[in-house]
Amino acid sequence: MGGMVGWIDYRQDLGAQAPVVHAMTETMQHRGPDGKDVWISRHAALGHRALRTSGSPDRAEPVRVETPAGTVAAAHTGEIDNAAELRRALEAAGTTPRTGATAELLAHAYLLWGTAFVSRLHGAFTLALWDGRTRRLVLARDRMGVKPLYYTTYPGGLLFASEPKGILANPRFTARLDVRKLPLVLQPRLALPGETPFAGLHEVRPAHVLTFSEDGLTQERYWRLTSRPHEDSFDDTAARVRELLTDTVGRQLATGVPVGAMLSGGVDSTSVAALAVQALRERDPGAALDTFCVQFESDPAHFVATELRPDVDAPYAAEAAAHMGTRHHTLTASVHDLLDVIPATRRARDLPGWGQFDASMYLLFREMRRSCAVALTGEAADEVFGGYPYFFKPEVLRRHHFPWLGQGPKLSDHLSPELTAAIDPREDERARYAELLTHVPRLDGEDPVNARMREIFYLGLSGPLAVILDRKERMSMALGLDVRVPFCDHRLVEYVWNVPWALKSHGGVKGLLKAAMGDLLPAATVNRRKSAYPHVQNPRYDQGLIREATWIANDPASPLAALFDTPRLNELIRRIEAQEVSGDLPGGSNQAALLIQLVEMHHWIAEYRVALA
Repeated sequence: MGGMVGWIDYRQDLGAQAPVVHAMTETMQHRGPDGKDVWISRHAALGHRALRTSGSPDRAEPVRVETPAGTVAAAHTGEIDNAAELRRALEAAGTTPRTGATAELLAHAYLLWGTAFVSRLHGAFTLALWDGRTRRLVLARDRMGVKPLYYTTYPGGLLFASEPKGILANPRFTARLDVRKLPLVLQPRLALPGETPFAGLHEVRPAHVLTFSEDGLTQERYWRLTSRPHEDSFDDTAARVRELLTDTVGRQLATGVPVGAMLSGGVDSTSVAALAVQALRERDPGAALDTFCVQFESDPAHFVATELRPDVDAPYAAEAAAHMGTRHHTLTASVHDLLDVIPATRRARDLPGWGQFDASMYLLFREMRRSCAVALTGEAADEVFGGYPYFFKPEVLRRHHFPWLGQGPKLSDHLSPELTAAIDPREDERARYAELLTHVPRLDGEDPVNARMREIFYLGLSGPLAVILDRKERMSMALGLDVRVPFCDHRLVEYVWNVPWALKSHGGVKGLLKAAMGDLLPAATVNRRKSAYPHVQNPRYDQGLIREATWIANDPASPLAALFDTPRLNELIRRIEAQEVSGDLPGGSNQAALLIQLVEMHHWIAEYRVALA
């Protein structure tokens, strides 16, 4: 676990750049507070910060394996859930790693199988390998993109890091906004895999291996969803879901360190927590799981039920915790608490954030980190099993656009005439939608209803899931907390992908998951309506957001002054303040939340001194 950075340069001796490599590595201290190591050769440098997530400390990384033809150096982040199986496969092939270090296993697997070894790995991970024999770098990212890995290239070189800050610490990179990416800055759910708003900065795409050598950069996809007929009955399908979830929760449940779980009282988080309790007690009958929930100080006075958030989590979470016998903790956050940590959430991302949505999760993870090193979450179940309201709205599904964006106003519609002459936000959105649809794995002969639902699921597994995973990962790792996502186990995703919609929804919203897990859940959880991650409903927060947006929109010194049509943006803010905005809003949020990306982009550009490309 932890964070890593790297620098490849074929035109200079990196031995003279040790201070820069160490500075890059130090930016990952929050991700890895338990140790540091740096390896530098003539043309390659790797830095790693370690986070202890097991009872025994892992060997320091990067790990070096010497061969007659040169050194292979390896580092990784995240967890390889099948490390034991990988070791046995290596031993069966005649290779016996000297230590238990995960990075050493990866290096030997690469030496034995080449880059194809990545397809053997299970879990949420990123990895970096420098092959001194061929003078090439190999980067890889897990199938679902749970763990982040960024990179940039320049003539003769490449920089990479777990977070943008590792690359920003190198003077070879200049922070510039690619104005063509403004639509995704203002609506991050639109981002295609690998995109960032920084000019020249990319993410390694999920399920990809990237290879960099003196001949240039190549990328190869090592895993993709495959569509095939589903032959199992409903009962057999539910049993298989239970089997897969039980196995992955058991694999992801760390040993030797305190473990916790997020618990909202909904079916997703309660299912994961219940399986974790079961696994812990199999190991130690006296073991207890710590569970955590967030609520807001203003809920009694200001909470209003909505379609996506029909009730408050805390009572359901407490009942589920009592049913399972966990040690339960409820964090109560005030508006002051949220505002106090928002600057820290921006630093956690290095990219425009989500305001209060980041802040409440940051506060929850900070509380969890006081007693846990590893935690589990039920996130991603809605994307895998179909839990959002739009899955059940034929009129929405018939429209050829992203179903979660709604029909309300968009910030991108208020860009300046000069920008919209070069960037057509509506056309950009249509192009992104069309691009993703070209990648949907089709099933020959599938009926139109299931074919369309397959498209909807694929769209949801792209942009929206990436947003959820990014928030979870950045907010948790900013505090040195490793939060794991069992619903992103690729075996589970592969299996449920091919389950027809009629089986997934049999019995109502996430009926299949409820059938698989119902015997472990309290009745209140099974019968509860879908309720998304909470957001604060407080006039004080909304008014502050409106005031700040108004100031940004009308400040000629603001870095956003040239980007927006000021009169039209002011009119949007006026309508939001007057509660005149109608239509479904992205994420089921309130009207003021439409301004979060405006405010966050302003602070990102100002604090990171981002130039306009």
